[in-house]
Parts: sequence; C-alpha cells; structure tokens
Amino acid sequence: MSQIRWDELPEARQLARLGKSLSRVARTRLQWMLFYLFNGRNAARTCRHFGISRQTFYRWRPRFDRHDLSTLEERSHRPRNIRQPTWTPALAERVLVLRKRYPCWGKDKLVVLLAREKLRVSVSMVGRILSALKRRGAQHEPPKPAILLRQHRKLRKRPWAVRKPKYWPLQHPGDLVEIDTKEIRMRRGVLLKHFSARDVVSRWDVVEVHRRATSLAAARFLDTLLERLPFPVKALQVDGGSEFAAEFELACQQKQLPLFVLPPKSPKLNAHVERSHHEEFYQVQADSDQPPRLNHQLRHWEHTYNCVRPHQSLAYLTPLEFVTRWKNNPRKAKCH
Repeated sequence: MSQIRWDELPEARQLARLGKSLSRVARTRLQWMLFYLFNGRNAARTCRHFGISRQTFYRWRPRFDRHDLSTLEERSHRPRNIRQPTWTPALAERVLVLRKRYPCWGKDKLVVLLAREKLRVSVSMVGRILSALKRRGAQHEPPKPAILLRQHRKLRKRPWAVRKPKYWPLQHPGDLVEIDTKEIRMRRGVLLKHFSARDVVSRWDVVEVHRRATSLAAARFLDTLLERLPFPVKALQVDGGSEFAAEFELACQQKQLPLFVLPPKSPKLNAHVERSHHEEFYQVQADSDQPPRLNHQLRHWEHTYNCVRPHQSLAYLTPLEFVTRWKNNPRKAKCH
C-alpha cells in the first residue's frame, strides 16, 4: 500500500483550518500516526515502514491527539517543581568574593575557606551557588593563562647527579624536593623562565622567575629554595636540562645535597612539580613582564599557596598546617 499523504487527510485539513504549522519533526511524527490509523493500527508494520523503533513509536502514540496536533511537538523536560535556593544572599556574596579572589579554586577549596570563617556549608551547595552566580552573570571565568612551553633536553654526563635509588624514603618534609623550569610567554617577543620547586611530602612550593634558564640562575634559585623552605632539604630531583648542570650541580656538591636526575622522556617521575607551574598565578595575578615585579607578586602568591590554599592531597590542610603538625607529631602527619 502506498504511503498516505498527511496533507490529504482530515487531520491535515483541521491543522490548516486552525492556522497552525508544525515543525518538520512533528510532521514526520504525524506521518507515523496517520499511517498507523489508516493501516489497521498495526504498530509493527508502522515501525518497519518508517524505520523507527517500537519504543519510540509507543512513546509518541499516547501523546497524539487528533484535535491538538501540537502534541507531536517536542515538550520541555524541565521539572514542574524546581528546587528553590536555600542559601542566604550573604552566603552567596561571600562565595562570590572568595571566587573573585581565587578564581581558579574549586568548590572543595572554597568550602574549607568558608569553614575558617565559621560558615559551615556543603560542597554541593557551594557548587550550586557558583552555578547560580555564573547564570546571572555575576561570576566571570578568568582569561586563558600564559603559554608555558617545554624545553628539549639533551643527554650529558653528570659528575654529581645520579639516578634516584628505588627505595629512597619519602616520609618527612624535605626528603625529596623536585625542581623544574618552564618558559613563560608573557607577550610576543617576551620569554621568561619560571623556576618551580615542590616538596613531595608537604607540597610546599618555592617559585621564582629569571630572564634565562642558565645553570647560574638555577644555582641562585637553589639558594632561594634553601632559604625559604621551613625544613632542611635531604635530596633534590631534576630533569636533564642544561640549567641543572655546571654551576647548579657544583653548588649541590658543595652543599652535599644528593642530586637525582631523571631518565630521558620521563616527566611523570617529576609529576609533583610538573603540576605546580602555577598557571593560576599567570592566569589571574601576573600584570608585568619584568622579573623584579613578577618575583614580588610571586612571593605573595607563594604565601597564598603555602599558607591559605587548602590541598586535597593533604586532607585539605595547607602546607603550613601540615608542616606544623609534622613538627608537633611527626608520626601522625602523613600526606595522601
């Protein structure tokens, strides 16, 4: 039997008389229903004819009303009863202030900051507040961070650096500090070298910017690192970059600091510091391409990172709180 044209049937004339127009998808569904009604109400045959599943047909058949063809249009899936906000305007305003101050921190960290202010809220509520702020345009995402470029490493002999022993103990702050560098493209034609150091156990970070990634600059960063860390360093780990040879390696040897060098093409072994190049700082707070100004800002950011920002790997403690607990009771202070 040939397919019945929907515009030749009473239902179609009714649609024209009412002056309504259906969408293309709704007209297709109307074809299903007309074929079904005028071909013995055989659902299996209708599905085979139009190449649709029976679940789809049986979902639309109860909705079809020949007196109201708009029932074949898509309907809203929004719930009839919408959950109303249970937070106060003061709480939403406080979340907005913290989010603007730390725009890259998620709801988990904001909950910890609110708890310090005696505001006990759940993580899910903070997430809903952030979503509501974004919908109404009060919250804006920060711009994309500066481009961080990796440098190619060349193999060379190391007079002092060795491979890290397989069972090197990692129990206390200072047992192993990872160091790495990346290039920062502040603007066209301006490249700076960002030095990062992270203690594997306490997640304490030290950061600094130099114009060039030379071994002399790395040696100076080593002095900065030893000065700012609140605990003694027992070993350092670096990749095979040239900046971690020559003067830097000599400085480690003079200070009798064990220096471990990674195998080629294995950044995962330096995973802690690889995630600590502080794109968050360059995304939000950096406003200059001059190293003195950037280092001044980095020093404030370093304090925020070590003393304010809660860390999930430390059970939402700050590195300062973790180190303080470790000094008071070394046996109980453990990172995840």
